[in-house]
Amino acid sequence: MNDYVFAILGMSLATQIPRILPAFLSRKAIRNKYFSRFLASIPLAALGTLIVPGVFSVGGSFYIGLIGGLFSLVLAYKGISVMYNIIISSLLVSALIYFQ
Repeated sequence: MNDYVFAILGMSLATQIPRILPAFLSRKAIRNKYFSRFLASIPLAALGTLIVPGVFSVGGSFYIGLIGGLFSLVLAYKGISVMYNIIISSLLVSALIYFQ
């Protein structure tokens, strides 16, 4: 096997071990409601840090991303499901880029 295969295997192990280990090491449920709430908010914070820079760099224009992001927030506030929100917002941004 060449070096690429070993690199891919090593990276996959380094990614999966931190995800699998907590499931085997902690059998008790977390009873502290503040710590539990903190842990529940981590995926949202990570998602926000991934989405926000992309919103402001889409289409080569700050305003297109801002319009798409605000439109997506309005859809989320109205209770539209995440999948429909993504599809509708993507179509809006695509139309704005096309007609720019």
